[in-house]
Amino acid sequence: MKINLSFTQRRSAAVSTMSYYEHIVFEDYYNDTGSGSGSGELGVDLEEPCGVEHMTTTELQQVFLPVIYALIFILGITGNGLVVVVLGCQRRSKCSLTDWYRLHLSAADLLFVLSLPFWAVDAALADWRFGAATCIGVHVIYTVNLYGSVLILAFISLDRYLAVVRATDTNTSGLRQLLAHKLVYVGAWLPAGLLAVPDLIFARTQEGGEGSTLCQRFYPEENAPLWVAVFHLQLVLVGLLIPGLVLLVCYCVIVTRLTRGPLGGQRQKRRAVRTTIALVLCFFVCWLPYGAGISVDALLRLEVLPRSCRLEAALGVWLSVAEPMAFAHCCLNPLLYAFLGAGFKNSARRALTLNRASSLKVLPRRRPGTSTTTESESSSLHSS
Repeated sequence: MKINLSFTQRRSAAVSTMSYYEHIVFEDYYNDTGSGSGSGELGVDLEEPCGVEHMTTTELQQVFLPVIYALIFILGITGNGLVVVVLGCQRRSKCSLTDWYRLHLSAADLLFVLSLPFWAVDAALADWRFGAATCIGVHVIYTVNLYGSVLILAFISLDRYLAVVRATDTNTSGLRQLLAHKLVYVGAWLPAGLLAVPDLIFARTQEGGEGSTLCQRFYPEENAPLWVAVFHLQLVLVGLLIPGLVLLVCYCVIVTRLTRGPLGGQRQKRRAVRTTIALVLCFFVCWLPYGAGISVDALLRLEVLPRSCRLEAALGVWLSVAEPMAFAHCCLNPLLYAFLGAGFKNSARRALTLNRASSLKVLPRRRPGTSTTTESESSSLHSS
């Protein structure tokens, strides 16, 4: 059965417009009968079963993805917007180091979810209708804030490690200040910006079949699968393995420290342990399925794994579900990193009250020189 160009491009757009799962038809596998100018312009001959499976995947994406993106958008705007408003109402002198990280994280997540309506419309219509400049801009915003968000999570875990495990060290305070006010830009935002450079180079609009327009990365045709595989593995490394490893190590050490000795009667300590475990589990539950999916896709493109229509179709369905799961993490960040903290809840009450005087009250400060115990360590982790 001959599958026309427009179907191939519509499937490509539905799968890959806003993600790193950029579908490229394998010429040698599908018996290419024509050549095009980019990853989305290959004329192909497909057997009937393969076409049916791919059509099912496309229909799923055109219905499922817009609904999920809309839900993530609403929840992400609400949660992260509230964090930004609450912290923005505070005086600069009252913002703790944890507040600065919350502000960074919520700003990244907020900008990320603002790009989702564009991709929701694109997935539903299989047609980009927002112009070439918007295509590039939304790709850049998406990439910068996706990487920025996960790298900031790594900085938060480092800060929590220093606050709880290294609290008594004399240089801990200075190191935390350095991480929060300077190194977060070098270690999170700068790499995120550099990783968006390929969007400036490769992202563009291109005419598809039946008058549709594609907005995605288009790589040189002769080695397009290699380009995609490299960017898949980059996302797994920078977006999952590095921050995930930092989170896992730091929070495992924190839990070990908090659980030293009996937990009986220490309600705040037990609550801090549960919160810490929830942070780690939530990150990996959200990101591991997506990381596994694009890793398999990269191995297919590098021809490490044998290709088949059935596997391609199954992978498409898997990523259609796994990708929104990863993106949903930006909705959970406000809950996990802000709303569970007693300090933030107090700030929210002041920011949302109609009495300006009460909103400017200064939080009680901790007395200097107070000895650090495991009880105060759990308070530092949970309430700050």
